[in-house]
Amino acid sequence: MLNALEVFTTVVVGLMVGVEFSVAFVMNRIFGALPEDSDQLARSHGGRMLGAVMPVWYITSLVLTAVWAVAGWHHDGTGLVVTAGALLILSVIMSVLLLVPINNQGKTWTPENRPEDWKEQMNRWDRYHYVRVAVIIAAFALLVAALV
Repeated sequence: MLNALEVFTTVVVGLMVGVEFSVAFVMNRIFGALPEDSDQLARSHGGRMLGAVMPVWYITSLVLTAVWAVAGWHHDGTGLVVTAGALLILSVIMSVLLLVPINNQGKTWTPENRPEDWKEQMNRWDRYHYVRVAVIIAAFALLVAALV
Protein backbone atom coordinates (compact mmCIF):
# COMPACT_ATOMS: atom_id res chain seq x y z
CA MET A 1 0.00 0.00 0.00
CA LEU A 2 2.84 2.40 0.85
CA ASN A 3 4.42 1.76 -2.56
CA ALA A 4 1.19 2.74 -4.32
CA LEU A 5 0.98 5.93 -2.26
CA GLU A 6 4.60 6.79 -3.07
CA VAL A 7 4.10 6.30 -6.80
CA PHE A 8 0.74 8.08 -6.89
CA THR A 9 2.14 11.06 -4.96
CA THR A 10 5.16 11.29 -7.23
CA VAL A 11 2.97 11.20 -10.34
CA VAL A 12 0.60 13.87 -9.00
CA VAL A 13 3.49 16.18 -8.07
CA GLY A 14 5.27 15.42 -11.35
CA LEU A 15 2.23 16.34 -13.41
CA MET A 16 1.87 19.57 -11.44
CA VAL A 17 5.50 20.38 -12.13
CA GLY A 18 4.92 19.69 -15.83
CA VAL A 19 1.97 22.05 -16.01
CA GLU A 20 3.77 24.84 -14.16
CA PHE A 21 6.95 24.35 -16.21
CA SER A 22 4.87 24.52 -19.39
CA VAL A 23 3.20 27.74 -18.25
CA ALA A 24 6.56 29.34 -17.47
CA PHE A 25 8.61 28.23 -20.44
CA VAL A 26 6.11 27.42 -23.19
CA MET A 27 2.68 29.00 -22.84
CA ASN A 28 3.74 32.46 -21.65
CA ARG A 29 6.28 32.65 -24.49
CA ILE A 30 3.60 31.68 -26.98
CA PHE A 31 1.23 34.26 -25.49
CA GLY A 32 3.93 36.93 -25.66
CA ALA A 33 4.36 36.33 -29.40
CA LEU A 34 0.67 36.81 -30.16
CA PRO A 35 -0.44 40.04 -31.85
CA GLU A 36 -1.91 43.10 -30.17
CA ASP A 37 -4.02 42.39 -27.06
CA SER A 38 -3.92 38.61 -27.42
CA ASP A 39 -1.12 38.20 -24.83
CA GLN A 40 -3.10 39.92 -22.12
CA LEU A 41 -6.35 38.17 -23.06
CA ALA A 42 -4.66 34.75 -23.05
CA ARG A 43 -3.04 35.41 -19.67
CA SER A 44 -6.37 36.53 -18.22
CA HIS A 45 -8.09 33.40 -19.48
CA GLY A 46 -5.24 31.22 -18.24
CA GLY A 47 -5.41 32.94 -14.86
CA ARG A 48 -9.11 32.15 -14.57
CA MET A 49 -8.77 28.56 -15.76
CA LEU A 50 -5.62 27.53 -13.89
CA GLY A 51 -6.49 29.73 -10.93
CA ALA A 52 -9.44 27.42 -10.30
CA VAL A 53 -7.49 24.15 -10.67
CA MET A 54 -4.01 24.75 -9.32
CA PRO A 55 -4.87 25.51 -5.67
CA VAL A 56 -6.52 22.09 -5.39
CA TRP A 57 -3.53 20.47 -7.09
CA TYR A 58 -1.00 22.18 -4.81
CA ILE A 59 -2.90 21.28 -1.65
CA THR A 60 -3.50 17.70 -2.83
CA SER A 61 0.23 17.33 -3.57
CA LEU A 62 1.10 18.65 -0.14
CA VAL A 63 -1.41 16.39 1.64
CA LEU A 64 -0.25 13.31 -0.28
CA THR A 65 3.36 14.11 0.58
CA ALA A 66 2.47 14.56 4.26
CA VAL A 67 0.62 11.22 4.29
CA TRP A 68 3.63 9.56 2.66
CA ALA A 69 5.96 11.07 5.27
CA VAL A 70 3.78 9.84 8.14
CA ALA A 71 3.07 6.41 6.64
CA GLY A 72 6.70 5.81 5.82
CA TRP A 73 8.18 7.40 8.93
CA HIS A 74 10.55 4.51 9.69
CA HIS A 75 11.58 3.87 6.08
CA ASP A 76 14.60 5.06 4.19
CA GLY A 77 14.03 8.32 2.37
CA THR A 78 11.65 9.85 4.89
CA GLY A 79 13.94 12.85 5.31
CA LEU A 80 13.73 13.46 1.56
CA VAL A 81 9.94 13.27 1.68
CA VAL A 82 9.76 15.66 4.66
CA THR A 83 12.06 18.11 2.85
CA ALA A 84 9.93 17.82 -0.29
CA GLY A 85 6.88 18.58 1.86
CA ALA A 86 8.61 21.66 3.29
CA LEU A 87 9.32 22.85 -0.25
CA LEU A 88 5.69 22.28 -1.23
CA ILE A 89 4.64 24.33 1.82
CA LEU A 90 7.01 27.06 0.62
CA SER A 91 5.43 26.92 -2.84
CA VAL A 92 1.94 27.33 -1.35
CA ILE A 93 3.10 30.27 0.78
CA MET A 94 4.74 31.86 -2.27
CA SER A 95 1.55 31.34 -4.24
CA VAL A 96 -0.71 32.91 -1.62
CA LEU A 97 1.55 35.85 -0.80
CA LEU A 98 3.13 36.66 -4.17
CA LEU A 99 1.42 35.11 -7.17
CA VAL A 100 -2.28 34.89 -6.32
CA PRO A 101 -2.71 38.63 -5.65
CA ILE A 102 -1.30 39.47 -9.09
CA ASN A 103 -3.26 36.64 -10.72
CA ASN A 104 -6.52 37.76 -9.10
CA GLN A 105 -6.10 41.21 -10.61
CA GLY A 106 -4.89 39.97 -14.00
CA LYS A 107 -7.70 37.51 -14.57
CA THR A 108 -10.23 40.36 -14.55
CA TRP A 109 -8.38 42.56 -17.04
CA THR A 110 -9.55 43.32 -20.52
CA PRO A 111 -7.89 45.62 -23.05
CA GLU A 112 -10.33 48.31 -21.90
CA ASN A 113 -9.77 48.12 -18.13
CA ARG A 114 -6.20 46.89 -17.65
CA PRO A 115 -3.76 49.18 -15.85
CA GLU A 116 -0.99 50.91 -17.75
CA ASP A 117 1.64 48.83 -15.96
CA TRP A 118 -0.01 45.47 -16.75
CA LYS A 119 3.10 44.19 -18.55
CA GLU A 120 5.31 45.03 -15.58
CA GLN A 121 2.88 43.22 -13.28
CA MET A 122 2.90 40.17 -15.56
CA ASN A 123 6.71 40.26 -15.66
CA ARG A 124 6.77 40.33 -11.84
CA TRP A 125 4.37 37.38 -11.77
CA ASP A 126 6.67 35.54 -14.21
CA ARG A 127 9.74 36.12 -12.02
CA TYR A 128 7.94 34.82 -8.93
CA HIS A 129 6.62 31.89 -10.96
CA TYR A 130 10.14 30.93 -12.13
CA VAL A 131 11.22 30.69 -8.50
CA ARG A 132 8.12 28.67 -7.59
CA VAL A 133 8.76 26.30 -10.49
CA ALA A 134 12.34 25.78 -9.24
CA VAL A 135 10.97 25.03 -5.75
CA ILE A 136 8.45 22.45 -6.95
CA ILE A 137 11.01 20.85 -9.29
CA ALA A 138 13.28 20.42 -6.27
CA ALA A 139 10.38 18.90 -4.29
CA PHE A 140 9.62 16.52 -7.16
CA ALA A 141 13.28 15.50 -7.46
CA LEU A 142 13.38 14.72 -3.73
CA LEU A 143 10.26 12.57 -4.01
CA VAL A 144 11.77 10.68 -6.93
CA ALA A 145 15.01 10.20 -4.96
CA ALA A 146 12.97 8.90 -2.01
CA LEU A 147 11.54 6.17 -4.26
CA VAL A 148 14.97 4.64 -4.82
